[in-house]
Formats: sequence, structure tokens, C-alpha cells
Amino acid sequence: MGQTLTEKILSDHLVEGDLTPGEEIGIEIDQVLMQDTTGTMVWLQFEALDLDEAQTELAAQYCDHQTYQFDFKNTDDHRFLRSAAGTYGAHFSRPGNGICHNVHKENFAAPGKTLLGSDSHTPTPGGLGQLAIGAGGLDIAVAMGGGAYYVEMPEVVNVRLEGELPEWSSAKDVILEMLRRETVKGGVGKVFEYTGPGAESLTVPERTTITNMGTELGATSSLFETDEKTKDYLERQGRGDEYVELTADDDAEYADEIVIDLSELEPLIACPSMPDNVVPVREVAGEKVEQVLVGSCTNGGYEDVLPAAKMVKDQEVAKHLEMIVAPGSKQAGEMLAREGWTAEMMAAGVNVSEATCGPCIGIGHVPASDSVSLRTFNRNFEGRSGIEDDNVYLCSPQVAAAAALKGEIVDPRDLADELGLDAPGVELPDKYDGSKTDLIYADDAIDDELIKGPNIGEVPLQDPLGSDISGETLLKMEDNITTDHIIPATSDILKFRSNIERLSDFTLSRVDETFAQRAKEAGSGVLVAGENYGQGSSREHAAMCPMYLGIEAVLAQSFARIHKANLFNFGIVPLAIDEETYEKIEQGDDVEIVDDVADAVESGQEEFTIRVNDDWEATANLHASERERRILTAGGKLPLTKQQAEGGAAPADD
Repeated sequence: MGQTLTEKILSDHLVEGDLTPGEEIGIEIDQVLMQDTTGTMVWLQFEALDLDEAQTELAAQYCDHQTYQFDFKNTDDHRFLRSAAGTYGAHFSRPGNGICHNVHKENFAAPGKTLLGSDSHTPTPGGLGQLAIGAGGLDIAVAMGGGAYYVEMPEVVNVRLEGELPEWSSAKDVILEMLRRETVKGGVGKVFEYTGPGAESLTVPERTTITNMGTELGATSSLFETDEKTKDYLERQGRGDEYVELTADDDAEYADEIVIDLSELEPLIACPSMPDNVVPVREVAGEKVEQVLVGSCTNGGYEDVLPAAKMVKDQEVAKHLEMIVAPGSKQAGEMLAREGWTAEMMAAGVNVSEATCGPCIGIGHVPASDSVSLRTFNRNFEGRSGIEDDNVYLCSPQVAAAAALKGEIVDPRDLADELGLDAPGVELPDKYDGSKTDLIYADDAIDDELIKGPNIGEVPLQDPLGSDISGETLLKMEDNITTDHIIPATSDILKFRSNIERLSDFTLSRVDETFAQRAKEAGSGVLVAGENYGQGSSREHAAMCPMYLGIEAVLAQSFARIHKANLFNFGIVPLAIDEETYEKIEQGDDVEIVDDVADAVESGQEEFTIRVNDDWEATANLHASERERRILTAGGKLPLTKQQAEGGAAPADD
């Protein structure tokens, strides 16, 4: 039996386990990336592990979320990150140089390599044949120190693309169609491998739009085979020598197959407030729009902004709205400026912003109250934009530009007929010739020691797992609670990412603003949630802060992959409950795990008995590998890894 492309890359990097779906495997990591809101904790953990130098082939630190540096705490974080890169041997991308995924794709992403990143959209370079996975920061620190990365072997699903995209449809519509069909939970435990003649028709930037938003499906990763389009892209980036031909075997067996005929796709849009709430644009046409944003790691490339620029040239955006363009990288912004497109957009009334993640998480360009915002981003979770009751739609740059001109949601095909617009098409530059001034390579490091400002704290540690877990149900939550709910990423909160003591005050504040104070007063407790708990960002702070507040267990109907791993990493027991138990348990109920928890976890016990209010009992399940059980028993991955290092074991033995 032949292998899928995913299996081939995993086989080349396998250090433990076998490629049986559902079984845990350990893989070697070639590259790691970090961004500024997760990177500080990665380096603090790297320091706590007493490691001297990054052991991966490549490590890259980007500053892309807090680029406006509106508080000295942000600037101190960036200085610390620069000093960490210099001290430990990583490349450093200065604030304003662009979003980690875009800059990494331009400079470092390579076919056949493995990439682990402390950001959930790390799978972006799957569009050029790199197997890239998002993870929590502690997993990055251990991998960067030479340890294996452990993940449950995913099912590999073949997404066969046929036909070619028609005018006014785009790669964004491909992934929106996937979300429409599969939902935000449809990719959990899976890698989507895109094949077929339709895949061959797409450029690398189009492919990376699709792999970037595969994260919204809950997928472990997404991947395209390499071909002449891949080679051509790398050559235009001046990296043609890194091309490797990578394909699945002709007789590869997939867990499932999804077929999409690109020629049948029409412009689509994700309505508030979930990326899978997808309908054709014409179904919501006429909705008044007050803000339009083109950019993000999904649609911020030169190739994404150019169609919007062409559409607004010699036009004017509607007087009642604001259109903002934030290129995904300085390279893209510089090229657009040199070719005159920035001037054309400005003349049309467009505000050209810095290359940053900011607006995606509510840092800058927050929508007005009671207004509609159209964005070419990847997430529209409620409140993520910086205002709780937002109305954010996700769409392609073509749909966004059309709305900016019309002042309301409109299918660009209809606007083209009205204004006589030509379809902008897909156009790659002859050469990606933006300067690299803001990328400081490891050999040119500025610092050789860590520089910590007053807001940069210590990594909190959990005690080893005890025999008793009991306490109040401090919060009961519904389905699809995101990491944005658990630890918001807005500007007033994000600046405390390096200070867990202060950051913990905001834990679950978007669900219940009294939670943190109640948790402190209680001293310990449990959380209860519905399905897909912890979806969204890779931020480990969403596990670290509840741990700091005394949360010992989370009882949920199901968990998102990265967040479940983070719960293990910080010593919180993730227990799966059925729907009946979820419906019956109430906030304020006293919950006790009847079993000797430490002994049960260590011995491999899967079923646990929970007793509620000394009144009724139910079964909860711990789905954990032997390695994850060792992590829980030790109180988390950091104390376990330190124990192993002190005992002479390498991080790879974790």
C-alpha cells in the first residue's frame, strides 16, 4: 500500500510510534517559529529548561501582533524577544516586518520540512509542501531544545479539487466551501491533503490561503503536493534551490475523500460569528457596511492586495465607510508601493496600515458599535474584533473591495456589470524583490544576553498531581468556547502576556467577569464545557492562567487539539463527559473525583467516577497516552522535562 504525502513526511521525521491513526507519534522538528504574544513565554520556558542554544535547523522569532507598541510593556517584550533570539540563536523579525506566517513563507518555508509554531495558523506553508503544525509554547520550547513533538497520528483526508476557478471566485471561496461543508469541528484529528487537477491550477499564494484557514476546520494541518507552481514560486523568491518534488503515491489510501469542483464555486461569505456560517454573497447582498479590511495572514500577500487595488483604481470608496489595507508583510507593502498601487488605493480613499496581525485580534481598527465589518481574515468569533457585539463577515479581497465601492455587501460579479469592472485575476510578480532590512539573521544577532523589563515575570509551575480533586464548578460554558473567551487578546489585556500573575485577572472575563476573583477566593475548582472546548488560537495562556487560579480539571464534551495538549502541559486534567452529564451538572455544584486521581492517572485508568453534590454520580473519561499521563502526574511538561534533564534524560525522551 502506498503512502500519502503526509505519511511520507511523517515517516522521514518519525522518532517514536507508528503511523496508525489515533495513536500517538513523536516526530523530529526541523523549524520552529514564534510570534510576540506567545514567544515571550516560549523563551522564558526555554530558559527555565536550562537550554543553551536552539537545536532545530532553524528558529525564527517574529513581532507581528503588538507592532503599534502602545505601551512600554509591548516594547519591552519586543526587546526581550530580540535578546532571546540573539542569546539562543534564532532569526529575529522586527515589529512592522510582517505577520509570521507571511514572512516565514517568503523566507524560510521549505517543502518536505516539518515546522512547529506557537500560533494556530502555522499550517500556512502547507501550500508549498511543508508539514506545519500549530502548538502551545511549551511544546515549541522542548522541540527547539532537540526534543520530539508528540501528536496523535491524524487521519489523512484527500480533498480532490477539479476544474478551475471562474472569474471573481478565489482561493478564499475554496476554504469557505470546505467550512460550509465540514464545519469548525470537521477537521479535528485530520490532515487535509489537496490533490487533483484543480490543485495544480492554483498558485502557491492561493494554496497557502487554503492551508492557512484549514485551522478553522480544527485540522492538525493541511498540505499540497509540490509541482512546477511550487518551484516557480520559490524561484521568484530567490530560493529555487530549496525545491523538492513531493507527491503522494498513486496507490495511497486516504481515510476519506472530499471532491470540490472549482468551476462551480461562486463568491462566498462567512456571516457572524463563526467561520463556518457560510452562504453565497448574493444571499446577504444589500447589507450596509461601515468598515472593510483587506489583509491578515490569510489574504495579506501581494497577490491578495493587488486585486483589491485594481478594483478601486480610479474609483472612490463609499463615503460612509472606511477601507483599510494592511499588507501581510513589509515585502508585499514595499512592492505594492514601488509599483504605484499604494498611491492608487490612497487616491480612492483607502487607509494603508502597517503589516500586522493587530486588527484580527482587536488591536486597532475596531469596528464601530452596531455596524458591519467585512474582513479578509480567518476568524470572526464573537468579540474577537475588539467589541463584544460585533458583526464581522469573512470574505475574499474581491468581495471586500466590491463592498467598499458599493457601500454594502454585493457580489462582485453584479458590481462588475454595474461599473464595467474587469475581473482582476491572479498575478504573481516577476520577482519578489522587497528588501529584508527588518529581518535580522541569527549570525547578525544584536544581543547576547536576555533583557527583561519589569512586566516580564516567571513561568508558573504546578505541583505534582495529588490524589484528590474536588471543588466547586466555578463556571459552566456552552459549545465552541474559544481561547479568545478564555484569555482575550485585546490591547488592554495582551500587554500582560509575559506576566501570568496579572494576566490571570482576565481569565474567562468574556464569559463571566467575576470568574477570576471567584476562583481566587475558592482556591481550587473545576470548569464544565460543551463540545470543542478551547478552539482557536494556540495560546497556552488559556491553560496556564486557569492553572494559576487553581483549576484542577476541565470536564467537557470534547476538546480542541491544541488546547487539550496545553491542559496536559500545565497539569490540568481534561475529562470527557457525555451530553447527559453536561446537561445535568450546574454551575456552583460541588464536584469530586471519587478515584485516587494520581494513582489512577499513573496506572492508565480511563474511566473516572465523578460525584456531584454528594447526590449523584457519573462517568468521565481520560483519553491520554502514557506520555501525557506522565506529564499530568508530574504537574506539567516543564517540571517533567526538568526532572528528566536532572536525571540525565534528553528532552527527546519526554
